Formats: sequence, structure tokens, C-alpha cells
Amino acid sequence: MSDNGMAVRPDGTVELSGALTFETVPRFFVQSGSWINGAGAITVNLKSVTRVDSAGVALLLEWRERTRAAGRELTFTDLPEQLRHMIRVSGLDAAFAL
Repeated sequence: MSDNGMAVRPDGTVELSGALTFETVPRFFVQSGSWINGAGAITVNLKSVTRVDSAGVALLLEWRERTRAAGRELTFTDLPEQLRHMIRVSGLDAAFAL
């Protein structure tokens, strides 16, 4: 996986790396078209995300809504502390099960 990337594993795990920011979110959004409407549960692993801004949080919420609409379960794992902080100050703890 590159510095800014998305790797989709056969087991339904999606691994993100690098920045999840205004500059990178459009590319991540386009790439999600390949897995968002499939079947089965999805786990998005964020352990290799190095930086997040509000656009990144918005993308994660969008993925949550799209997978819910498709009848799929979505779990976020290994959230970096910066992302956890942004979620808390935004009052989104319940949306991310924090």
C-alpha cells in the first residue's frame, strides 16, 4: 500500500493509509465504488491513517450511510487519536461507537 492509499482485502477489510483530508477524500470516495455496494460485512482499518480533517470524517459518515442503505454492516477499527478527538468534539461518538 502506498503512502496515500486504499487496499481492499478478500475478507471484506479495507485498509486506508496516509492522509484522509480534503485533498485525498475525492479519490478515496471514487475508489470506494468498487466495494461499497458488494455483499457481506466490511471492516475499515484506519491504523495507517496519518492525518484527518473534517472532510475525512464526512467521508467515513458517508460510507456508513451508504453501507447501511445497501444492508451491509460497517465497522471502523484502529482509529487514530486525532480522528477520535475530532469525532468526540463533533458529538459523533454514537455514530462511531466510541
